[in-house]
Amino acid sequence: MAQRRSRDRDRSFQYDDYEPKNGTRRPPHASSRRERLPHYNHNGHKVTSRIAPEGESGRRGIHPLKFLAICFKSSCKASMIVNVLWPMVPVAIALHFARPDLHLAIFITNYIAMVPAANLVGFAGQEFARKLPKALGVVVEITFGSIVEIILFMVLIKTAGGNVHVIRAAILGSILANMLLCLGACFLVGGLRRDEQQFSPAVSEAGSGLMLVAGMGLILPAVYYHALSGRTDLSLAPGEIADEALKISRCVAIILLVGYLVYVLFQTKTHDGLFTSVFDHDDQRDVDRHRDLAKPKLTLLESILAIAIGLACVSLIAVFLVLQIPYMVEERHISDAFVGLILIPLVEKIAEHLTSVDEAWDNQLNYAITHVLGASIQTALLNTPLVVIVGWGIGVKMDLKFEAFEAVALILGILVIGSFLRDSKSNYLEGVLCILVYIIIAICAYFYPNPPGHGGGGGH
Repeated sequence: MAQRRSRDRDRSFQYDDYEPKNGTRRPPHASSRRERLPHYNHNGHKVTSRIAPEGESGRRGIHPLKFLAICFKSSCKASMIVNVLWPMVPVAIALHFARPDLHLAIFITNYIAMVPAANLVGFAGQEFARKLPKALGVVVEITFGSIVEIILFMVLIKTAGGNVHVIRAAILGSILANMLLCLGACFLVGGLRRDEQQFSPAVSEAGSGLMLVAGMGLILPAVYYHALSGRTDLSLAPGEIADEALKISRCVAIILLVGYLVYVLFQTKTHDGLFTSVFDHDDQRDVDRHRDLAKPKLTLLESILAIAIGLACVSLIAVFLVLQIPYMVEERHISDAFVGLILIPLVEKIAEHLTSVDEAWDNQLNYAITHVLGASIQTALLNTPLVVIVGWGIGVKMDLKFEAFEAVALILGILVIGSFLRDSKSNYLEGVLCILVYIIIAICAYFYPNPPGHGGGGGH
């Protein structure tokens, strides 16, 4: 009897392992049964086809009350607190039309109103990115965070009369705010909760290497101009040197765009498995992952609607804010360098900063560094070339002829961050040092004088 049961098990095992020879056909139901089985995520929601399980909301269409509740709660407590500022959005818009003579009040209200509007774009982009594969989703999330910056750059170059001084300062200020202030805050917040945090060399080395190359591309046109403009042994007139620098800037912009496309291909296609494994490891280290997974999520349509609302508000506020920059520079004597390096980047990057700091607090430092360096890379390799090319198309001489102070600050900032990322470890001391470097740059930018014939002098 025992031998018979043994033979039956052997036959069952052989039957289960049997594979038909080439040319034979399986029954139609044998290959499609698994494909027809429904797939459920951690919350018991049936997963829609081509939607990542973590992004499945379990709902369809648009539900106004749930939509408002989810958007208000946002991604973390800091983002939810920021949403308290939403009443400033209609106030800022109304003040622009009702009292156009109150320039300072319009600038302040629109500056504050930009914070919740940009936060909505960032949160909606994050919800949309959850529905995609992880490596691609991170790139998409960073891109949505950079849309606010792209809108501000385009509004600046179109409405500010081609005021390239502020735009150039804003480009470098955005990169410095991400690398020094935001990454420093991530190291600081994570270090307060743990003695030391570790991150993957794949993330840090790729990011710091790209930033060094991007910084070289951004600075070399300025080095060319400043190196030749002071020489007296050349037959080139000062105007000709500036024209040559403009041509170099446009060529560099095209090259940087190619570099950005290669970077996206690297992270989302050829080496997506490497980054996905790194992010999966971060998900396992997330101290409140169970709460994040259990949170209600936006549907696909609700994510698109939130992005549209956020972009509409950001676009309006950006126009009203940029229109007041000449007043702040000429009447309030705030330098172009301070407006571009400090004021504009702080407000446009608020959503990315809050997200990254929250990730560092939850021990997801790989995510945080990817968001920080990814945003800086997009500013250098995508947003900057776009504004140069758009200026080329509309007849504005938008070049990369940065001031020597701005160029040196960028290169030193990249070197500081590169040295801190080299050992793949971080602590609160490194975070404090990064923030202190940013504060030093901010003080210098406040007292930095405006170019000759522009504005009302330096910050003092």
